[in-house]
Amino acid sequence: MRRGIPVSPGVAVAPVHRLDERLSPSAGGRLDDTAIAREEAHFERACGAAADELDAVADRVRTEVGPDEAGIFRAHRQLLRDSAREAPLVAKVKAIIRQKRIDASSALSGALDEYASRFAKVPDPYLRERLSDVKDVVGRVQAHLVGADARGEPTKWDGPVILVAAEILPSQAVMFEHIPVAGIVTEAGGTTGHAAILARSLGIPAVSGIDGLLDRVRSGDLLIVDGREGVVLLNPGAEVEAAYRKMQREYVDLRDRLIENADRPAITGDGTAVALLANVNGPADAVTAVRTGAGGVGLYRTEYLFLTHASVPTEDEQLAAYRHVIESSPNRLVTIRTLDVGGDKQVPFLASQREANPFMGWRSVRMTNAYPELFQTQLRAILRAGAAGRIRVMFPMVSTLEEVRQLKRLVAETRRKLGVNHDTPFGVMIEVPAAALCIADILDEVDFVSIGSNDLIQYVMAADRDNPKVAHLCDPFNPAIFRLLNGVITACVGRHKPVTLCGEMAAQPRCFLPLLGMGLRRFSMSPAFVPTIKELACCVTLDHAREVSAAVLRLRTVADVRDYLTKELATVCPNVSQLDTAE
Repeated sequence: MRRGIPVSPGVAVAPVHRLDERLSPSAGGRLDDTAIAREEAHFERACGAAADELDAVADRVRTEVGPDEAGIFRAHRQLLRDSAREAPLVAKVKAIIRQKRIDASSALSGALDEYASRFAKVPDPYLRERLSDVKDVVGRVQAHLVGADARGEPTKWDGPVILVAAEILPSQAVMFEHIPVAGIVTEAGGTTGHAAILARSLGIPAVSGIDGLLDRVRSGDLLIVDGREGVVLLNPGAEVEAAYRKMQREYVDLRDRLIENADRPAITGDGTAVALLANVNGPADAVTAVRTGAGGVGLYRTEYLFLTHASVPTEDEQLAAYRHVIESSPNRLVTIRTLDVGGDKQVPFLASQREANPFMGWRSVRMTNAYPELFQTQLRAILRAGAAGRIRVMFPMVSTLEEVRQLKRLVAETRRKLGVNHDTPFGVMIEVPAAALCIADILDEVDFVSIGSNDLIQYVMAADRDNPKVAHLCDPFNPAIFRLLNGVITACVGRHKPVTLCGEMAAQPRCFLPLLGMGLRRFSMSPAFVPTIKELACCVTLDHAREVSAAVLRLRTVADVRDYLTKELATVCPNVSQLDTAE
């Protein structure tokens, strides 16, 4: 048994699938001559598709961003196609297929291992970093191998698997369309890392922070994941397996019972309405938000369109995507966040420059001046999509009043040039402590604000939420976090400006109690958690929530806050306490 950080509640019992191994099920055994020829052809088709994709990306980036940024994709393409001879990477993979008589995906992984070993010996740091280029190309080819066998037919999976990885990046989210995921376990990350956010959005159990796990597990091992307690058990005995399978069924039954109340209004026990909204990455999440009873979309993360798109999305492509989300969302009510990349969400054509500390560097709206056409294109698409429903446009990562005013002028100018006559509320995300401290000034310029607690917490604590050595510091139960949030919420309520909490705190039942008492009435979360928070809301009165809030603001340590809220939740709503993580 290994204990890590509980990040998404529930129990899963399923075979392991390691993400550092091939991304489709292995047929096993040595290939015969016919199968070898088929695998080579399968690999060549994948390389051709990846090369065509890179050509399209380079052309689009050269037009919309610049020739220098397009250069990286031309270099990537040369790893797959060479006019004079077969590209070295392609030749190496084919040789491995023939010599080891293995499938194309495994051979590609083997080739990457060889490159990694060679690059590790290079003394020049710049040249060592070029391994990331090889990994990017390998990832593109692997993506074309995933989901199809050597004949181009969809891959068949025997059943759900538990993904085990060092970490899961936002750009890897597309893989989950092809893999039936029962649970996620990562070596790195914390409660607000992207693996955790992804797991909660899918409503599946997850544990992070299990250092050294990849040294102990292999694909096919049976794994138990208890996302509430943060426990992982490898190859358990029959009795233990049976016990956890029973727990799995009980958890699913409780979760399904809550979903049956999707049409019930979200009101407190004394009749106060609360808005329970959904965080979505695309239309599928919006459909889930309707099914789980969300009142609208409080955060549409548009960067996932860029992260999973073959190239830079055009204005019309973005318009179609935004309309699809709006039309699929509850009540067609959507808050659209503009492109939020940088940090741990790297888009190659915008973030090709390496930074010592990308979280504190050139990201989000800080890129606006460098790529004005790219951001204006997105803003035009958002404003045009507004005719499909009730939208609000929101900008992330603002730090100063000057930035807010500049963005406000940009929206007004774009609206004027487009000639759109529908009014689109303008807002910003409060993620930087400087913005939180100057909230009174910012409220003069905006129609609404949203609090991005994930980033706000890591910036307040000066700790990377995906770094296992310091992720424990990014704890929402820290008294400093509640005191800062209380200041922002109080300012917004006093000015009658809508304020929404969009971070992962919004989906944590224990955090709901004091935040409601502070005056927060809008919570945006992964759709899977809407039924849980709705169930909790009907058990709480405002007077009790205010008492809890006052008590929390007097407490001085993380442990004191956590223990107090754990006891309060168990008293107020025992059912919901079973759906929360134990830490």
